[in-house]
Parts: sequence; C-alpha cells; structure tokens
Amino acid sequence: MRFLALHLEPGSDVRQSLEQLAAQEGGHGFVLSVVGNLTQASFQCPGEAGPTVLTGELEIITLQGTVAAQEVHLHLSFSDNACQVWGGHLEPGTLVYKGADLLVGLFDAEPGPEQQSAEPLMVPLAQAATVPRVEVAVLPGCPFSARALRMLRTLGIAHRVIEPSQPGSVPQVFIDGAFIGGYDALAELHARGSLDGLRGA
Repeated sequence: MRFLALHLEPGSDVRQSLEQLAAQEGGHGFVLSVVGNLTQASFQCPGEAGPTVLTGELEIITLQGTVAAQEVHLHLSFSDNACQVWGGHLEPGTLVYKGADLLVGLFDAEPGPEQQSAEPLMVPLAQAATVPRVEVAVLPGCPFSARALRMLRTLGIAHRVIEPSQPGSVPQVFIDGAFIGGYDALAELHARGSLDGLRGA
C-alpha cells in the first residue's frame, strides 16, 4: 500500500478531488485521516431523495470510506458553529474553506501508458528527501490512528505512515526505529515535552 498526502486548497471540491486522485493513480484504497474545514457541505441523508446542503464555517470531524478509479464511497461528518454534528454520504459540492489535509492509502495497481507519462498529483510520503525519525503504523477507520496523525501534524513533526508489522492495537508509534507504544504513549510524551526535539526533524 502507498500512502499519499493530499492537501486541498480553499474552494476545492472534496469528492471531486478524491475522484481525480483515484483516477490518476489508478489504484483503490481508503481515506485514513482528515483535518480541515468547509464553507459548504453536500451530503445525502438516509431516506432522502436528494442531497442536503449546509453552508457556514464547518469543521470536518471524520471522512471515511473507499476510493477507486471507478467510484468513491465516503461518509462525512462535520460540526457547525453551534457544535451540532451533521453527516451522511459525501456528495459533490462539498467545498473547502481555509484548507484540508487528507491521508489516503492506495493499493498498488499496474500503471497504464497514460499513467506512466502523467505527472503525479501527489508524492508518496516514502519518497521524501529526508527519512523522518517518527513512523506510525495505522489502519483505516481507527480513531486513535487519526488522533495520533493529527497530533503529529499539529506539532509540526515529520513522520512516515507505514503498515503494521507486529500484532496488537494501532497506532504503533516508532521513534528512531524503537517502538514506543500507541496513542496514549505518544500523548504522554507530548505532555512531558519529550516530543519538542522532533519538531522540524
């Protein structure tokens, strides 16, 4: 599995951006984590004939589901400025406010001639010029995996997402190759200030 970091600029359509990524990369996979906000959310509620559209400053809570070249199937939840939570099936017309950062995991597919010559939309994290000191093993749909990744992004700590290599719960956090534990261990290190030396590393 390849892990792609997708940054969406203000005004980007979330669903269309993921459809474009899946079509260009030619693989299929999952949205692993998301953080960002919206000016407009378009989502399908169960039993409704058409999508519901809400506008305002909306904070994304979760975005989970599958992406593929043929189709995306994603469920969005978000809160409005009164902290009321809404959610449903993600539809076109869901627009980014200040920005949104997603982590997408794609299974490899055989590239066609067009894909081989096309400029990639995103760069796999593993191709970064500098190997990060922090590695995090995650699984799709795990809330604690999403929290760990959000903490590292918020602190500005460079990290690489990997597949779990040992049994047990996720996330599995490694610093300089040493296993330090899961989300609770990472949060404890942050509370003690022990992660400060990793910022910008």
